[in-house]
Amino acid sequence: MIDEEGFRHGVGIILVNAKRQVLLAKRIGKDAWQFPQGGMKENETPEESMFRELHEELGLQPTDVKILVSTRRWLRYRLPKRLIRYYSKPLCIGQKQKWFLLLITSEDTAINLQASDTPEFDAWGWAPYWHPLTKVIPFKKRVYTMVMKEFSRLVLSKQFYAHTTEH
Repeated sequence: MIDEEGFRHGVGIILVNAKRQVLLAKRIGKDAWQFPQGGMKENETPEESMFRELHEELGLQPTDVKILVSTRRWLRYRLPKRLIRYYSKPLCIGQKQKWFLLLITSEDTAINLQASDTPEFDAWGWAPYWHPLTKVIPFKKRVYTMVMKEFSRLVLSKQFYAHTTEH
């Protein structure tokens, strides 16, 4: 789904564990670490897209996580000119994303990067909360900073542990 301005609608996922660490995944064959994310399909809600992407990219089911919060608004980033496919119609110049903060409620062994026929990641790991800002590719850094600041109000709060014990 690409809007009239050229932004593809998508979702982003920050998966956090009870230790306040976030999951980063490595793109297959690249030294590029990122949060799971993906495009929305026609007639999908952001939440439906998020659960589909969660399963496709990490092999997790809705029962493996708890939704803590989502971003209040859509966050956008533009693609660098070298990554824009000018021959594609409609033209996509970037992404417009709704982000979700999820708490993993299952064991780490539930994570399966091979759950899809077309895996996107070949490694994953838990990282300290702010670490992704040192790893993300430059054109996504502004969005990562905005979403992590918004979600930090919960993850780094005293109330966070109440969410980890409510499964």
